[in-house]
Parts: sequence; structure tokens; C-alpha cells
Amino acid sequence: MKPQRSPKKISLSWIPFICLSFFTLGILFSNRLWVPPESNGQLLSQRRREQELQIVSGDCDTKKTPGQDNDVMGEVLKTHEAIQSLDKSVAMLEMQLAASRSSQEMDNGEASKVVSTLTRDGPPRKKVFMVIGINTAFSSRRRRDSVRETWMPQGEKLIQLEREKGIVIRFMIGHSATSNSILDRAIDSEEAQHKDFFRLEHVEGYHELSAKTKIFFSTAVAKWDAEFYVKVDDDVHVNLGMLATTLGRHRSKPRVYIGCMKSGPVLSSKNVKYHEPEYWKFGEEGNKYFRHATGQIYAISKELATYISINQPILHKYANEDVSLGAWFIGLEVEHIDDRNMCCGTPPDCEWKAQAGNVCVASFDWSCSGICKSVEKLKTVHERCGEGDDAVWNTLL
Repeated sequence: MKPQRSPKKISLSWIPFICLSFFTLGILFSNRLWVPPESNGQLLSQRRREQELQIVSGDCDTKKTPGQDNDVMGEVLKTHEAIQSLDKSVAMLEMQLAASRSSQEMDNGEASKVVSTLTRDGPPRKKVFMVIGINTAFSSRRRRDSVRETWMPQGEKLIQLEREKGIVIRFMIGHSATSNSILDRAIDSEEAQHKDFFRLEHVEGYHELSAKTKIFFSTAVAKWDAEFYVKVDDDVHVNLGMLATTLGRHRSKPRVYIGCMKSGPVLSSKNVKYHEPEYWKFGEEGNKYFRHATGQIYAISKELATYISINQPILHKYANEDVSLGAWFIGLEVEHIDDRNMCCGTPPDCEWKAQAGNVCVASFDWSCSGICKSVEKLKTVHERCGEGDDAVWNTLL
């Protein structure tokens, strides 16, 4: 019987080598078969981004029809118009609220009358586009006739202009210091003939122009619900179509003050025409007035005319009418619009501009604060600088 061989024992020197080999194999297999959680998350995120990009690119490839774009733009315009309308409504409600407060704070019959008018206790006001008040005096009959013969429509055309275009034009005048005087009766007779006067509760006088302006706006607001109120002198030439077009560009703005803005010196000397008795309020001698529209012609929006109407008992009057109006607005949120087309010179200035296609709104001579010798010259200015009798009828409002 052969003796059994004992199994060979592994040398101790091989054991570390074998362990290292198994460890290396384990690392290799674990890297191939097991993915860390972070890597899984990254893969999922990458796949999600790829899907989102596919969706976005699909949207970009979708073509919109022109009709859809037009519908969107139409809705945007409607929304914009609705917002503008709402802004105007809010502004008018604020004015009416101020009117109610005025009635409580002022123990004044005149203020109560204004409040009742604005809160519509009386007959409804007629809605129009603009009211033009032509400032005139008792002695200015020939000036009025020259205006009637040129840029102001007469008779049935005056009524038609108001009815079809919403443009009201009247000569504004008060009354004499003596009741039912010969001056008042002369105006009554002229009114019966032409029916183009707007009578004011005001005693006429050159040094009362600030008061007359305030009363004009207050009385006009009570009678007409206009978008704009315009004051013009009776020795100024006006192109009604251009005036309407100019104001129409600003009808979406709540508070606008439009005219030829200026800033003249404050005259402290008593011997000059435009002397300012309260010159000391404007600072040191030699100072200038704040910016304001020249008095020959200017326009204000409904909210500003309403403001004057509500606050007329406490609005201060300076010696010069145009300065007074500018002072009433200087502390308000008002847009001052300097439009030099409202103060063109007489021919050849306005004629050259008309030939170049830039028809003036108004023309006068600065040296005369109106057209020099307007009774004789107004017809010539109208012929050379007028826009044509049909222009106002073709204006889109």
C-alpha cells in the first residue's frame, strides 16, 4: 500500500499577491456593473432637457397665420384704447370729487353754482370736440366783421360745423358797467343778426382780461362738454382745419396746455404797457416770468378747463391774462406743448410755410400782439396763408 501524499501548501509569500489580484478584479467589475446615483440623476436630467428642446423646437416650427397676428394686434389696440378711456373717466371723477369738496369748504354761492353744474344737476351739456372763444370788445365791430368775412363760417355753415364736426365758434363778450346801455343794445342787435356771440357775466375792460378768461372757461365748461377749449383774439388769423388736426394729436392726454410758449421779462416800471404791479413775487428785478403760452391763441384740455371752473374763486389774477393762465397751471401735472405753428408771422412768413406744405395754425404780428391793422390786412392774410375753405370739413376727428 502506497503511502498518501499530503496536499501542497501555498507558500505564505503568495498570499499577499493573490489578495491584491482579487481586490483589483473586484474594482474592475464594480465600475462596469454599478452606476452611482449621481450619474443616474445626470442621465435623467440630460434626457429631460433633450425632450424639452424637442418640444420647443416643435413650437418654433409651428407657423402662425397672418390673421392670428392681426387678431392679437387688434386686441392690444382695443386694450390700449380702453385704458385711455378709463384714465379720462378717472380724471373726470376726480374733478367731480374736488367739486363736491369745494362746495363743503367754500361758503360761496358762486362755488355752489359751479358744483351743481359739474355734477350735472342742470340740463345735460352738449358733447363737442372744441369750443373756440374769440375775445372781442364793444368797440371791435369792424374786427368781428373781418373775421366773419375770412376764417369764421357764418349762418347755416356755423351751425353745420358744430353739428357735423363738433367745432363751436363764438365771439365772447361781457356787458358794460351800466345795465342795458347803448353798448349792450348794439351787441344784442349784432347777435340777432349773426347769432355768433357768447355772453359772459363779466364787466368789460382792458385791465380785466384775466377775470374774463377765467369766466369764459368756467361758463364754457358749464354749457359744452368739449375735449378742448380755445381762446383766440379777434385780430389773429386761424386755419380751423389745422387747429383741429393739431389738437386731435393730443386728445388722448388728460391735461395739456398748448400754444407758443414764452418767458418775457417781469416789468416793474409803471410807465410801460405790460406793467406787473406784483413784480416782487417773481424774485429780483430783471427776472423773467415762468414759461407760459402767449395770449393771442392757446388751447387747454377739458380737465384743465374744469379745474379753472371749480377753483375760480381762489385763482389769483395777475395784470396780464396769459401770465395768469400760466400761473394757474404751473403747480399742476400739466403737459406744456410749445407749438410754433400757432404763432406764425403774417406774409411772407406764413405764405412760405404754406407753399412748403406746412400750413400754420395761426398767424399774427408779434410787434402788434396781433395782426397790425387787422381790419385792412386780415383778408390778405387769409388769401395768402389760408388752408382753403374745405379743409376743416375734410378734417378727420
